[in-house]
Amino acid sequence: MAKTQELGAEKTVRLSQGSLTYRERGVGPAVVFVHGLLVNADLWRHEVPLLAEAGFRCLAPDWPLGGHALPMDSGADLTPPGVAALIEEFLKALDLTDVTLVGNDTGGALVQVLMACRPERVGRVVLVSCDTQEVFFPAPFKQTAKLAHVPGALWLVAQSLRLRFLYRLPTVFGLITKRPIPAEIADSYLLPMRRSSEIRRDLAKFLRGVDSRHTVEAFATFGGYDRPVLLVWAKEERLFPVALAERLRDRLPDARLELVEDSYTFIPEDRPGVVGALVGKFAG
Repeated sequence: MAKTQELGAEKTVRLSQGSLTYRERGVGPAVVFVHGLLVNADLWRHEVPLLAEAGFRCLAPDWPLGGHALPMDSGADLTPPGVAALIEEFLKALDLTDVTLVGNDTGGALVQVLMACRPERVGRVVLVSCDTQEVFFPAPFKQTAKLAHVPGALWLVAQSLRLRFLYRLPTVFGLITKRPIPAEIADSYLLPMRRSSEIRRDLAKFLRGVDSRHTVEAFATFGGYDRPVLLVWAKEERLFPVALAERLRDRLPDARLELVEDSYTFIPEDRPGVVGALVGKFAG
């Protein structure tokens, strides 16, 4: 349901598990973005224009994590490994090679799973303050994930979020952004699960599959990933301590860490353009 025109032309691609919408802007080496839970491609609205103008082809899909407009097929595998495979299939469907893959929050965990098992099309990786190792999900969100096992619970959560003052709750956006998200963007993120039972079904599938074993196993395996990795981490991170990023840096053969001031997990919301500038230098 990504709306902002800054992301470029809206397109749709049919994959084995269902159809994905994505936005595309620019010409040049491919940069593919992977957002986290309960948001969509609008997260990248400040980063894509910078990179497109710098000579990159930017592709920002709405991944099936609760903020997407098109429900997946009813039998789709939306476990974390299933969605990681969907990312790889997206790259293959569009014949993208030597891709720079950028993942934030939950999306970073999915990128790590992909790095460990299907890295062939990925030329370099940018992980932006994200789930990793034993932290998938962080403690404040583990209880939220359990709601996926309770019939009707996600509907109640979705309807309660009609009250915008609740967006600043710790279990919504309060722990991941220092500043309020603009109302129209927050609506873009949250309206799909409020309006569609099929979107809630997709979200519940993903939540039920979340387990730190996926990121722990990826961490144990992807030491062999020898292509460049940039870690962009919020210095004031409240969910994913900087120590996790330091362990990632030390684990990967070609990784460096950049700390970002005055931000929480959603650096693209708190510090618009910072991620785009760093990705441009890194991938350029």
